[in-house]
Amino acid sequence: MIVTRTPFRITLGGGGTDLPAYYRQRGGFVFAAAINKYMVINLNRPVVDDLVRVKYTRTEIVPHRDRLEHDIAREALRLVGIERGVEIVSMADVPAGTGLGSSSCYAVGLLNALHTLQRRPLGPADLAEEACHLEIEILGKPIGKQDQYMAAFGGLTVLEIAPDGCVAVRPAQVSEETLEELRRNMLLFYTGTERSALDILAEQSRAAAAASDVVLSNLDRIKEMGWQILEWIQAGDLTSFGLALDRHWQMKKRLSAKVTNPRFDALYELARAHGALGGKLSGAGGGGFFLFYTERQHQRLREAMRRAGLREMRYGFDFEGSKVLVNFLDGGFSTGVCVPPVVQSDVETVARSEPWPA
Repeated sequence: MIVTRTPFRITLGGGGTDLPAYYRQRGGFVFAAAINKYMVINLNRPVVDDLVRVKYTRTEIVPHRDRLEHDIAREALRLVGIERGVEIVSMADVPAGTGLGSSSCYAVGLLNALHTLQRRPLGPADLAEEACHLEIEILGKPIGKQDQYMAAFGGLTVLEIAPDGCVAVRPAQVSEETLEELRRNMLLFYTGTERSALDILAEQSRAAAAASDVVLSNLDRIKEMGWQILEWIQAGDLTSFGLALDRHWQMKKRLSAKVTNPRFDALYELARAHGALGGKLSGAGGGGFFLFYTERQHQRLREAMRRAGLREMRYGFDFEGSKVLVNFLDGGFSTGVCVPPVVQSDVETVARSEPWPA
């Protein structure tokens, strides 16, 4: 039995510029934070039969991996060459469709477990790139590279994506004092609405690929603001970051009519009236979690959101990335990290990926 733990993430700046339709033209930039809410994958090789069992919100029991309906599990098993005789059980701190990168956490955590099973563990860059290959190229999902890299690396992490798809990864240089202030002032509230981001992202990708002036110019500004947000947070100027979230939200709404709706607009204005400097919906929008930044108005904002029916999710930051918690191979027991953690350091670049070979 092998158990992996993979962190969810919240985007701080540059979200959307990791879509291939954009970065192939302009290059992408994302600054994000992994949080201590996790996807846990339990992988086992049964000894009594050769069936494939995959348990998530459903339970599938099939004689061969190709019969699986869970597309990520099916294609991950195909990538590593396992056809049958495996059991995969997943559990998560938050449900799918909440804008925190759950599908990519599943892909990264499962691939981490499968490569550990085969005694061929991957480093974080290779693990992230393989997950990108699985989701973007094999399954054809209109998503970007942010979620896979944040799941693999963890930390407060900067991703610079070249037009050829190579990703340079480095940790942000953030003091412990600023980290604590950021965690204290950034509040997450669950809207109660789950959604698939694929329609929103597909619309943005089509518009970017068609060189839509509106979408490309807004993504250009979001990328530029992402760089500014990184500079402000590294300098400890969190007030400027909070105010920038409001401008970011106004630009994000122009990317697709599906990003928001009258209820979310009303919730956003309610939060602003009760102490939030700015905020945004997590991920592509359309549901999931609202992220708000506030200073000295925490309880006022919390009470307003509670009265509006939103539930707060308390969190901390994760600096380990996808990690093997338990490894019972050959009847023995060990614990360890299959991918080295990202830490705040003076190293400018900790990894640089190459796109998956064609």
